[in-house]
Amino acid sequence: MARKKKEPEQNKKKINTDHVVGLVGSTYEQAISETLEINYMPYAMSVIVSRAIPEIDGFKPSHRKLLYTMYKMGLLNGSRTKSANIVGQTMKLNPHGDAAIYETMVRLAKSNETLLHPFVDSKGNFGKVYSRDMAYAASRYTEAKLDPLCGELFRDIDSDTVDMVDNYDGSMKEPSLLPTTFPNVLVSANQGIAVGMASNICSFNLKEICDTTIALMQNPDHDILETLPGPDFSTGAELLFDEATTREIYSNGRGSFKLRAKWRYVKEGNLIEIYEIPYSTTVEAIMDKVAELIKAGKIKEIGDMRDETDLNGLKLTIDLKRGAEPEKLMQKLYRLTPLQDSFACNFNILIAGMPRVMGIGEILEEWTAWRTDCVKRRIFFQIQKKQDRLHLLKGLERILLDIDKAIRIIRETELENEVIPNLMIGFGIDEIQANYVAEIKLRNINKEYILKQTKAISELEKEIAELNATLKSHTKLQNVIISELKQVSEKYGQPRKTEIIYESAQAEPEDEEDDTPDYPVTLFVSKEGYLKKITAQSLRMSGEQKFKEGDSLSFSVETSNKAEILVFTDKFQCYKSRLSDFEDGKASLLGDYLPQKLGMEASETVVQVLLPGDYKGFVLFFFENGKAAKVPLNAYETKTNRKKLTGAYSDKSPLKTAMALQADDQVAVYTTDSRAVIFSTAQLLPKTTRNTQGVSVISVKKKAAVSHAVKAADSGITNQSRYRTRTLPSAGAILKPEDAPDKQISFEV
Repeated sequence: MARKKKEPEQNKKKINTDHVVGLVGSTYEQAISETLEINYMPYAMSVIVSRAIPEIDGFKPSHRKLLYTMYKMGLLNGSRTKSANIVGQTMKLNPHGDAAIYETMVRLAKSNETLLHPFVDSKGNFGKVYSRDMAYAASRYTEAKLDPLCGELFRDIDSDTVDMVDNYDGSMKEPSLLPTTFPNVLVSANQGIAVGMASNICSFNLKEICDTTIALMQNPDHDILETLPGPDFSTGAELLFDEATTREIYSNGRGSFKLRAKWRYVKEGNLIEIYEIPYSTTVEAIMDKVAELIKAGKIKEIGDMRDETDLNGLKLTIDLKRGAEPEKLMQKLYRLTPLQDSFACNFNILIAGMPRVMGIGEILEEWTAWRTDCVKRRIFFQIQKKQDRLHLLKGLERILLDIDKAIRIIRETELENEVIPNLMIGFGIDEIQANYVAEIKLRNINKEYILKQTKAISELEKEIAELNATLKSHTKLQNVIISELKQVSEKYGQPRKTEIIYESAQAEPEDEEDDTPDYPVTLFVSKEGYLKKITAQSLRMSGEQKFKEGDSLSFSVETSNKAEILVFTDKFQCYKSRLSDFEDGKASLLGDYLPQKLGMEASETVVQVLLPGDYKGFVLFFFENGKAAKVPLNAYETKTNRKKLTGAYSDKSPLKTAMALQADDQVAVYTTDSRAVIFSTAQLLPKTTRNTQGVSVISVKKKAAVSHAVKAADSGITNQSRYRTRTLPSAGAILKPEDAPDKQISFEV
């Protein structure tokens, strides 16, 4: 793409080429936009098209190369071989290295339990999908071959059903897709992260998918939910069915399914056994979270929890304390731990090289169209083979008219290279037919043999006619696909592993008992980060507030004991806490030092403390460089009880002030060179990301910076119209003595 105008100087980068022979001391200028176009865009496209996003056959290139290599090694019907041998052979197609190839094999292996229908029949330690720490053995110790199901992946692959392309060095051919006879794209779970996009496809039951595909082929208006009630995961667990959510995912390809663990109560021993967990979590994540809750005192019913997973499968055991109710405890654990988790769906699939997010119906429609093309190619290939055979037999039929003449022509021909032309002339056949006749063994030149061969002519003609009729009939092509789907379903279908729990069977979540007392308090926060929470009675009896030497009050506000606070620090982090976590204090005490109380990092200091209330409204961040960012308060309302949020605001410039507002208001911003500007926050658009850089509100001069910001009503400025602006950024106005900022506090809530 030609550039219409010269790139600005700041948009160019200089590349030092001192190390390049012939360019010593020289530099090369290239526009950043050109660098992105030439270097980054091809990389991004390669990741999307050739690595991270699965195609309509349900495989990424790494999966396809591995399975095709194993197929060519004869591992579909043969015995297992060392995984290291398979990895080495696969490197002829996949140049990404042995570790990456073996990791791909591990995920496809039966022992790993990642897939509902594994493609690799494995022997040895391949790890477990439900364990974060259980490492798989090295490739030299394990063995593998293809699972019988792979016969459905490679059926008729040698019948020109798919395109064969060159490998990375052009020395071999490999299939661009595998001609799967069932919609593997929805049967095998698949996850991938590309550049600027991702894909996360859950697995569905093979029989249900085949039934749904057949139903949609026979009736495009078929209700998918009737034959496909929900996903089916290799780790089992329970699916909490929600019809509206399921229909949304089936329609748009995006949304989340809720999963929860299966458990049983063992009266002997007073313990709970968890034997199936959600596909999206791990044993270690669950154990860590439960340990954290026990340590925090939020769960008191558990005496001990241990991992008793063995060769019989997964098992987490919880010892209950006397009097603990198993049902209530599990409901609490479902709320607070990954024992109940969500699987976020993003059905992003490559269709003809283009990524598309599609619903179930659209995916199956695309698969059916692609599979129809595969069947057409196979039938056309079969027709060509049969026509070639028919052509030879018709030449042989001519010989039947006069076998003696054929023998005489061959015997009387003096030169060998004239045999074929003489047969062609003598019987009116072409060169291919003459070659076929000439190659017949002497013992087979008899009437019985020739009659036996030519009897097949009528059968071949009939078969070719039937194949041509199928090729031209959409209904017959559909019947072929439906027949194959039924065969796969009957041969490889298995019962659901994930049990569906409908609304009537779902336990109503009990509200978490919050016995924290609620009463009015007054909050005092000092400039150095000391916090005091004083009750109304104590405040009436107290004298002057005590502060550390050199410290002073930042702000005070009346609130309640249950109120939450957000503490923003200079390390771009936000700490969340409740005032109930702090002891009631007195005016004569210094209070709690927030960095120590909240477990901040070394040298991390408090910049601002806010009370978010019900998380309605927004936070305004004012940065030293003159920019301001408007972020919705609900961006800090986490549902996982996290106490620390990283990337709480932009790290491009130091934060000077943050304020929480329920509605738009007038704000005054001050600079270090005694300038100020007043503007309405309605002029700022809210940003969805917490770490947005914001927009410039005041132009700061060299060696100057924003000092702080306050609400205009609290600024003490007498003539506000002097500083008010309707356009941003503004240069501001020089402060008059009566409007000097030393009269105002530097922090606002």
